[in-house]
Amino acid sequence: MTDTLDKILAEIDAEADAARDRLMDWLRIPSISAQPAHAADCLRAAEWARDRLATIGFTAALRPTAGHPAVVAHHPGPGGSAPHLLFYGHYDVQPADPLPLWHSAPFEPVIAEGPQGRRVVARGAVDDKGQVSMWLEALRAWHTVAGGPPCRVTVLLEGEEEVGSPSLDAFLAANKAELAADVAVISDTNMWDIATPAITTRLRGMVYAQIDLHAASRDLHSGLYGGAALNPINALTRILGGLQDSEGRVQIPGFYDGVAEVSDAQAAEWASLGFDEAAFLGEIGLSHAAGERGRGALERLWARPTADLNGIWGGYTGEGGKTVIAAEAHAKLSCRLVPGQDPAKVAEGIRRFVAERLPPGARAEVSILNTTPGIEVPAESRWVAAARSALAAEYGRPAVLVGSGGSIPVVESLRRLLGLDSLLVGFGLNDDQVHSPNEKFELTCLHRGARSHARMLAAFAGR
Repeated sequence: MTDTLDKILAEIDAEADAARDRLMDWLRIPSISAQPAHAADCLRAAEWARDRLATIGFTAALRPTAGHPAVVAHHPGPGGSAPHLLFYGHYDVQPADPLPLWHSAPFEPVIAEGPQGRRVVARGAVDDKGQVSMWLEALRAWHTVAGGPPCRVTVLLEGEEEVGSPSLDAFLAANKAELAADVAVISDTNMWDIATPAITTRLRGMVYAQIDLHAASRDLHSGLYGGAALNPINALTRILGGLQDSEGRVQIPGFYDGVAEVSDAQAAEWASLGFDEAAFLGEIGLSHAAGERGRGALERLWARPTADLNGIWGGYTGEGGKTVIAAEAHAKLSCRLVPGQDPAKVAEGIRRFVAERLPPGARAEVSILNTTPGIEVPAESRWVAAARSALAAEYGRPAVLVGSGGSIPVVESLRRLLGLDSLLVGFGLNDDQVHSPNEKFELTCLHRGARSHARMLAAFAGR
């Protein structure tokens, strides 16, 4: 098996330039799921992936959903008792706006020099076409050298991840038997740094709410009614100004119910990573940390819940002045949750928080727009152990187990609907400018990510 793996790695090395070109072909398709004008492009991107899979021995097809189609592909592997893997990814991308901030056309990928070598710059370069391309290249090399992967493999690529995967749950539920596997493999996360691989074992969840506060039946002249009529913008900002206390603790009732303290072993491992919070904040133009006092930077990012206002509006916001007391005010609030928190209880806590502070004469509506629980992936699983071994062989250093402050809703859906845990091994970097102009993917990450996936396939098969 060692000889076979060596040949597969050599094949990936030999095809590095061709792999880059294949990725660039896919990146030229503006598969923007949020914009109906690009529906045909989303279909083209799905067809591109289907055809790639078909050329490397998979039975691949487009499958209809309520929105953009899914790509589902199967390879039987060697048969016998080989494990069954579900590779998940997405072919849709974010809109490219604001276009003037791009240094090159977002859907005309270019190779640019950077501080860490050459990189491909385009929308979707790392999220998620580049990261999907890594395991496609690994599967291609296994097909070329060994006739196929050493495991049974199912592939699921969706086309709506960037708009919240509205069709995914129904598709998973309707195709539960076909998508059954032993574990899901997902590359849509980051490395610790360009030389240190990482496996993400913690994801924060989400409760997203809109708060609408109403007072008078119409907008009012501030001279005629000021001092007598309730101002809903004043009222809403007073309410929301109390979301955190002076120590940074969230004041929503029951907010911390179920939140566990980080173990000493986990805290020690995170401390050993040498995270530089000052540099992390400095890169975005900040010099002072926020959040709960008395807690480490990575603990606050990965293991503590948050409540943040994402938008607030009401009244007159145009140029010049308009002396008006608005009839209503509005805000968007997102709460990032950690494992152990119940999203339904947090949502109810938000309603209580607003209701208990609502002044006489006002009425409020709290709409819950999205809920996802926090997820913790078993760090002691055989899949994590196999991946760590493969990554150490590729990078010459152990992979670190990290958390993520963000959410990947598909991980929760795969667990809830298919009973699958997910192995989150990504090769993005913090400076890849995901969802921003000039999104990029380092070519060394593309290449070593493909080699890593080839090694992981061997490790999963126990070879």
